[in-house]
Amino acid sequence: MVSEIAVVAGFPVALDRAYDPGGHFWVSLVGPDRARLGLDALGVETSGTIAQLAFLPVGEVLKRGEPFGSLEAAKFVGPLNSPLSGTVAATNDAVAADPALVERDPYGAGWLVEIDLADPGERRDLISGAEAVSAWFEAEVQDYRLKGVLAE
Repeated sequence: MVSEIAVVAGFPVALDRAYDPGGHFWVSLVGPDRARLGLDALGVETSGTIAQLAFLPVGEVLKRGEPFGSLEAAKFVGPLNSPLSGTVAATNDAVAADPALVERDPYGAGWLVEIDLADPGERRDLISGAEAVSAWFEAEVQDYRLKGVLAE
């Protein structure tokens, strides 16, 4: 999956996918009703060095806002909450074995899970379109800097 990557406020952002404003996950359709989820560059940065990832098993039913897995990192330990409802269709064994892959290639090989969507209409609540994504991401970086979450 080759992405159009732009640098927004100093961070790489893939403009060809949608984003969950609440959790810094990207969502990319890989089939008519299947979505691939990953962590965006700001989510990676604010988590710190990722030590461990764990995912729910294939076949597990998810509700939007509920965990599809967990992350242990230098600055964050906790759940990875799904931006969409569905069923876990695939997990990325490569990132489970090598969590740093998420840091090295968050928009490519560092994807986390794929889900078969229960309600494709939920995608309306995601941010999509190059201009909207860029504006949202830039505002998020500024907000994080004001709150001291990111160093200048």
